[in-house]
Amino acid sequence: MAPLVVRLQAAPIDVEAETRLLSVGRGDVGAIVTFTGLCRDEKGTLSGLELEHYPGMAEAEITRIAEEAAGRWPLLGIVAIHRHGLVAPGEVIVLVAVASAHRQAAFAGAEFIMDFLKSRAPFWKKEHRSDGGEGQWVDAKESDEAALSRW
Repeated sequence: MAPLVVRLQAAPIDVEAETRLLSVGRGDVGAIVTFTGLCRDEKGTLSGLELEHYPGMAEAEITRIAEEAAGRWPLLGIVAIHRHGLVAPGEVIVLVAVASAHRQAAFAGAEFIMDFLKSRAPFWKKEHRSDGGEGQWVDAKESDEAALSRW
């Protein structure tokens, strides 16, 4: 499998450029599935979302998740990039892109990575309110945890 890109960054994610890494010069790639997670404004109540992570541990966990996906499906490349710091509504928070010869493996690999990244990678999210009020730390959702049971 090539490439495996796992990165945490404060800078915006260039979805097109990062996804292109999976297919440039490759004749064996028949499918690329991407998931792009965006910051919502929650009906105008949020001015942004602050994302904190545990440096080193977050990258290691995302890498472990990606490698597990590569062991389950015939994947030809994975890109998993997550933002940290303050992210404004409409900006990309996370990109998961998976390449394979066939769509089924690419879809399954991308969904597996995103489900586990959402529930297992050590990130904390704090809402910044548009009215200037004190934001809340976002609790984990039971539905995210439940999504893991199918794998």
